[in-house]
Amino acid sequence: MNIKIPNAGIVLLIGPSNSGKSTFLLKMVDERSILKSEIASSDEYRQMVGDTDFIHWQQHSPDESEVLFQQYHQLSSEAFQLMDAAIEARCRLNKTTFVDATHLRDEDRKKYILIAQKFHVPITAVILDISEETLLTRDSERDQPRGKKRIKQQFQLFKKEKRTIKKEGFNKIYYLNEEALDHAFIERGKHPLYIEADQGIDIIGDIHGCFNEMIALLEKLGYEKKGDDLYTHPSGRKFLSLGDIMSRGPSSLMTIHFMMKHVDAGLAYMIDSNHGWKIARWLDGRNVKLNHGDEKTAEEIDGWLSILNPETAQYERRKIKEFLFNAPSHYILTKNSLPVLVCAHAGIKDEFIGKQSKIISDFCRYGDTDGFDESGKPIRKDWFIHHGNGQLIIWGHDPKPQPLQINHTINIDQGVVFGGRLTSFRFPEKKLVSVPSLYNYAGTENNPLIEWEKKRLDPPNIANYIKGYTVQTERMDKVKIHEDYVKPAIDLISTSAVPLEQLVYIPPTMSPVPKPSKKADFLEHPEEAIAYYRQNGIETLIAEKKHMGSRAILFIFKDEAASMKYTGLHSLGTIYTRTGRPFFNKETEERVLKKLNKDLHKAAYFNKNKTDYLLLDAEIMPWNLKAKELINNQYEHVAKNAKLGRFYIKRQLEESKIEHSILAKWQVENETKIGNAKRFETVYKKYCWEVFDIENIQIAPFHLLAHSNEMLIHHPHEWHMKMNEVLSTISSLFVQTEYKMIQTEADENDVINWWEEMTADGHEGIVIKPNKFISENKGKLLQPAIKVRGRTYLHIIYGMDYLLPNNLSRLKERNVGKKQRLALQEFTLGIEGISRFVQKETIERVHECVLGVLALESDPADPRL
Repeated sequence: MNIKIPNAGIVLLIGPSNSGKSTFLLKMVDERSILKSEIASSDEYRQMVGDTDFIHWQQHSPDESEVLFQQYHQLSSEAFQLMDAAIEARCRLNKTTFVDATHLRDEDRKKYILIAQKFHVPITAVILDISEETLLTRDSERDQPRGKKRIKQQFQLFKKEKRTIKKEGFNKIYYLNEEALDHAFIERGKHPLYIEADQGIDIIGDIHGCFNEMIALLEKLGYEKKGDDLYTHPSGRKFLSLGDIMSRGPSSLMTIHFMMKHVDAGLAYMIDSNHGWKIARWLDGRNVKLNHGDEKTAEEIDGWLSILNPETAQYERRKIKEFLFNAPSHYILTKNSLPVLVCAHAGIKDEFIGKQSKIISDFCRYGDTDGFDESGKPIRKDWFIHHGNGQLIIWGHDPKPQPLQINHTINIDQGVVFGGRLTSFRFPEKKLVSVPSLYNYAGTENNPLIEWEKKRLDPPNIANYIKGYTVQTERMDKVKIHEDYVKPAIDLISTSAVPLEQLVYIPPTMSPVPKPSKKADFLEHPEEAIAYYRQNGIETLIAEKKHMGSRAILFIFKDEAASMKYTGLHSLGTIYTRTGRPFFNKETEERVLKKLNKDLHKAAYFNKNKTDYLLLDAEIMPWNLKAKELINNQYEHVAKNAKLGRFYIKRQLEESKIEHSILAKWQVENETKIGNAKRFETVYKKYCWEVFDIENIQIAPFHLLAHSNEMLIHHPHEWHMKMNEVLSTISSLFVQTEYKMIQTEADENDVINWWEEMTADGHEGIVIKPNKFISENKGKLLQPAIKVRGRTYLHIIYGMDYLLPNNLSRLKERNVGKKQRLALQEFTLGIEGISRFVQKETIERVHECVLGVLALESDPADPRL
């Protein structure tokens, strides 16, 4: 007899002592049908906790017998507690456990049935029905016989109990007599919820009877219509529906037939869902309240069945019902045999994944709900915030205008039936593909896409962030924001920042060169930056001149109507600093924005690029526009006092009567320091000039981050520099940035010479980047940019005497690791925030990224780096 065992759960062996439970299991281990670790034996656990698996009490005097019996009872109690804890742990991990004990009493069996129910795993009973004669014979041959009286008692209890076992709630029961036991074999099947996805799976969101859009999406994904009207993919891909294939839309019955045909042909999969479950129960004749479009599906099916003869109609009705009832609660996609992605209609808890039960099915159909609101709609809870097992979860059910990526989960229900889009997630490529709806078929006032848009600009709930939080980014990297740094960031935003609706991006800090220069008289040099990228396999680099100004974000709208559409504010935009504060006073900002807006319209920029706004990352000069207080209170003051002090020492040395050789050495040292002070003063003044009008302002954009219809980071940096040239021809406020491409060794030498010449003249330096906006090596994100500052400029960073040998030697030991980590985290958050804004996600979703960058900036790192 083949005993078919589920891929996980509890297998309870039931039978008196000597019925062959342990022998059978060890035989299966020898035949490699099961693992030794899958066996939980009460005898072995007694041995483990008490050094023996049995205590003979019956052959002793009554007094001794009572003592020994109590010892055995305690031994068994401790052993079973330990064994049951191990069984529960294995159930949590969705493992199979064969429980080797007698299980003759109903309370013993019920305990394991409850454990199986608690952890949503199946439980199988294997009953060993062996004759009393055989049991007694085997007992007499044991090293430690249990005794005839005990065996007979167990056998009588077994005869009484085995008649009721089938009513106790086991998923499957096998009865084995002596002959069947000799030939029994354990058969392990494949996990019913696992799908090998190495050839590719296309997961499709809620279709809701939108048959034409479904076909359009399949064709866009590369599926081709073949014989029998089956859609197949040339590369062997299959598609998987997240459920809700019917109701509300115009062609529910066509969609059901299409999906049934493709699932039966092994070309597709479909998951259980709330609408599918309701229609299945209606088809089964149950009392179901049909609403939310289900009544339309019922009308379609009834109308079709009415034209068939009664026998055919009954057959077709049963076929659809069974198809819907048999849909699993979720599927797990595997890559290289590893379970990496989970598909569920409305979501799933981590502890449910890979398991099946009524509770799990209900959760996967409806998600995590907390009653109903005044209109009768379920109040949905955010189940995904607790997800943390590393598997990507794709779900639908709750329509969103754009795919919603939160905490390693993606919602791909884009409300096609409400006039939105039908979306597919391609695996293993992890790409989203969608087609627009042809019409708003639902015809309901409560359109969830419209409701989402109404709430998009609702202010964030600070309570979600005040104790720290984690941001799950589109790149699937998690960024943890510590509680200690959140509070100062919230304080900044609430008191000093531009309006939340306009604060959509904070640029990241920039990493300095990862290693100090090998050259004796340099702290930073391009060679180390280039070497970092070369060692990480980057072939094409770009070097851009670094302007000595102040970093700024320019958010420029086509007109005030566009601003209202995206931010709810009457404005032409905003210009703000890296800390989110307004860059200019209100009057200056308005004048700058009006001029830029006018110049961009004159060049037809918005129309040519089909965009409502332009988001720019830029440097604004002169430096003293924002750094005037810093210059006055720090640099100017330091330079003035240093010069006074060093010239005073010079006079003292000239008038001194100290021995000439010692005096000469001091004079040389002081002359060097006087030169350093002069150089220090020259450096910071180079970046400052008087601003009499906005025409004296220079804006150097180096990243065009987004238009209203797309992020622009898929373009290489060379494209961004060419767009910088275009913008410099559009408005007099925009200035060009010099740059050079690096591919060959000759290019590297050219860039180094260029850097040495410009920095010798007092310019700040250059920024070296991979030409590709986002670059990785072996799945690891690389620094998006590395700044290389010149020897002269670094005087104002590390002090006017930083090049003195002792100082420079000490500075070369600086630790840049923390700065590099912050740069990568802030870059990841910044890109994620822009992506969410372009996809018209809520301001709260955008702001968890913005707040995250500002919080990371509160994390103390050496500000000179």
